[in-house]
Amino acid sequence: MSGSWRPAGPEDAYALMVLERDANLVALAHVFPADRHPFPEDAVLARWALVLDDPEVTVEVVDGDRGLLAYAAWDHRTLRHLAVHPDAWRSGLGRAGADRAVAAIRAGGGAPHLWCLVENSRARGLYTHLGWVPTGVTREAEWPPHPIEMEYVHRS
Repeated sequence: MSGSWRPAGPEDAYALMVLERDANLVALAHVFPADRHPFPEDAVLARWALVLDDPEVTVEVVDGDRGLLAYAAWDHRTLRHLAVHPDAWRSGLGRAGADRAVAAIRAGGGAPHLWCLVENSRARGLYTHLGWVPTGVTREAEWPPHPIEMEYVHRS
């Protein structure tokens, strides 16, 4: 499944938050246990509103029958956000979203990079498979319990 990508608008903020929540509750339950670190819906919704309002950021989504199946968001240099609903994992949407971002960043003259949680082995495996390479740079993540993120650059 490759999906039909479309530009996201302000009306998609809530659906973006829902998809991020649904994907994270499955993929990152070991990092953000819901009983100790509930998903910060209000803060994530506010962040999506800011991202969608930023003229420097492109956000594209794939619609499904029950909500969004995937999103990819990037600026001139960074793949900022990429998620696929767990029901659509292994469908090619993650690859397609990352490829769209890389192509757009390169077309603008940028060298693509991203940040990924060290403990997000699923995403790290995808990125490695798609030609992303760790730089060795790390930082603390924004959300409690503030796990470590690592930087990747795309080489092709």
